[in-house]
Amino acid sequence: MNALNFFFGVYPYIALTVFIIGSWIRYDNGQYTWKTDSSQLLSKRHMWLASNLFHVGILSIFAGHFAGLVLPHALWTGLGVSDLQHQWIAIMAGSVFGIMCLLGGAMLWMRRMFNTRVRAAGRRMDVFILSWLLLTLLAGLSTLPVSVSHAHHGDPSVMLALSGWVQSVLTLQPQPSLLASVEPVFRLHMVLGMTVFLLFPFSRLVHVLTAPLTYVGRAYQIVRTKRRVRAAASA
Repeated sequence: MNALNFFFGVYPYIALTVFIIGSWIRYDNGQYTWKTDSSQLLSKRHMWLASNLFHVGILSIFAGHFAGLVLPHALWTGLGVSDLQHQWIAIMAGSVFGIMCLLGGAMLWMRRMFNTRVRAAGRRMDVFILSWLLLTLLAGLSTLPVSVSHAHHGDPSVMLALSGWVQSVLTLQPQPSLLASVEPVFRLHMVLGMTVFLLFPFSRLVHVLTAPLTYVGRAYQIVRTKRRVRAAASA
């Protein structure tokens, strides 16, 4: 078995199996560790900006990958979107949200590395998974110049090959040969991305699966300081 067949014919199923079973086991046996481990109380400086840039960016990138790679090709053509238009949409959206995610992620990484309080309260895995996400993101951004070159030449073949491979994996009929002529930077990005799923159950990323969607609409918490309590007691 050569590297192409392993990484794009076997490795996806290893990563998905660990992702599903590992997340299930952790949720079943370690629910107290199933949390974001927010460090905002330790340092709020630039946290709002960094966190929002990173989260909006990465969630939009995930949604874009799902729409572009998982949804059937016939759906896009049925909506009147040509392959070349589809490719330009992916390039523009990937550029905007990729840069947002990179800026926010870099700020969060600097905070975790150089803020003494945050670093002391964090775990090694927190820094590692954030570093891995940024590495995966940089590889993804590195594909943009290649994609732009393809689009300028009216060639959407690489985009179609990538989506065809993803759909072949999801239908349990992997076709690694589809990626034989794809530039190495695309394959690197894909391997790094699959590894995120492999690392997922062992990191704080698990909180994504149980995101509290009602959080933004909940009532404000009322917090009273000790100073006010003492003043009220003395009165």
